[in-house]
Amino acid sequence: MKPIKLGFAPTRRSIFSAPDAIKYRGLIADRLRELGVDFVDIDDINEEGLLYDENDRLKIVEKFKAAKIDGLFLPHCNFGTEYECARLAKELGVPVLLWGPLDERPEPNGVRLRDTQCGLFATGKVLRRFGVPFTYMTNCRLNDPVFERGIKDFLAVCNVVKTFKNIRILQIGPRPYDFWSTMCNEGELLEKFNIQLAPIPLPELTAEVKKAIADGEEVNATIAYCREKMEIKVNDEQLTNIAGLAVAMERLIKKYHCNAGAIQCWNALQSELGIMPCAANALLNDKGIPIVCETDIHGAVTALLVEAAGNDDTRGFFADWTIRHPDVENGELLQHCGPWPLSVASCKPCITYPLAFDYPGAITAEAKHGDLTLARFDGDNGEYSLLLGNAKGIDGPNGMGTYLWVEVENIKRLEAKIVEGPYIHHCVGIHKDVVPVLYEACKYIGIKPDLYDPIEEKVKAYLRGE
Repeated sequence: MKPIKLGFAPTRRSIFSAPDAIKYRGLIADRLRELGVDFVDIDDINEEGLLYDENDRLKIVEKFKAAKIDGLFLPHCNFGTEYECARLAKELGVPVLLWGPLDERPEPNGVRLRDTQCGLFATGKVLRRFGVPFTYMTNCRLNDPVFERGIKDFLAVCNVVKTFKNIRILQIGPRPYDFWSTMCNEGELLEKFNIQLAPIPLPELTAEVKKAIADGEEVNATIAYCREKMEIKVNDEQLTNIAGLAVAMERLIKKYHCNAGAIQCWNALQSELGIMPCAANALLNDKGIPIVCETDIHGAVTALLVEAAGNDDTRGFFADWTIRHPDVENGELLQHCGPWPLSVASCKPCITYPLAFDYPGAITAEAKHGDLTLARFDGDNGEYSLLLGNAKGIDGPNGMGTYLWVEVENIKRLEAKIVEGPYIHHCVGIHKDVVPVLYEACKYIGIKPDLYDPIEEKVKAYLRGE
């Protein structure tokens, strides 16, 4: 898992058993440590290490802000103090996880010690009154599988939100003239979401390529890596330019403090360097630095969100929806000239020529089959949404570039979604089911989840722990 820091603020209410609440706060903290969760405790705020007092809450706010937490965990160790939870959550402005451990059997005389579930109902209401979005993990035992799953999913949600709030994209050149579909509203992205662009002209990139090649060391290491990992069907000068481009783009990403890039991959670049950038893109994509084609800024945003939802080293791949499968009714070809990470390939990739261009530098490789998530962040007329759904890799005719035939539940329904918008022919795939995580993250980042199959109740059931 990526480093996500939780603020751990277990809570109690005075009329229920304080000793039992203290006991459970310790058990929950121990379980988080077992799961490898990085959390900030409040055991130094008061003797109980519990949230129930306003003066203590003010200290907790200060501590959590100083620690720069990415999410807030509010375990109810008995009924809990709902208004203190809501005040804390409102002030911190991070994703919130609401949960409490299942109560024990009542005593023979009818006494109940905690009434945790009842408190969760109360806190949910008050969080809504405060306008605080939150994630609810079902009332369960600490050793239930749904607890571990819920914690890990919430950490992934926090990772998506953290990523979305810190997006800066290196825009290498304007969009190709013919690609009106990839235009974006830079000002609106900044105003709505704080998504920042760092535009640079292509001559700045080509100058950096020449400098990288002259420096030698990084480029030579990249060439050696390419020769080890791929079949090379380009000449030495072309391979040097491919490696120089990969090194240059990574340097510029670091120079401008970006976490992704979008490049005008044709056709000015070819007159400057004599190559397609696909293989260089693939090298960076495999490092977890998404570089997408045709200056598709929304595609770069999608790539960042999808990999953040994966919350590990599973890489996404930037693809075109292209043609229907000739034999499978709900089959579709995902393809691009060759920018997909090497790690998604099912065979040894080959650096060669692309389908529609006369310049080398593309990669040919079929991607691994298996279960997939497909997604697309996009917007029209100021309204943004995230297209989401599942697919599976299937057999199909041989292709050029990086490609994968996939099957979905209903290709006609998906096709209509894309055409009617606000989407285009680009998407990002990942070999992992991250639909529930992305769906849940949308409530924190102000965009609408848009499922291309009627699986919303299934997703909600999963998130409820069913």
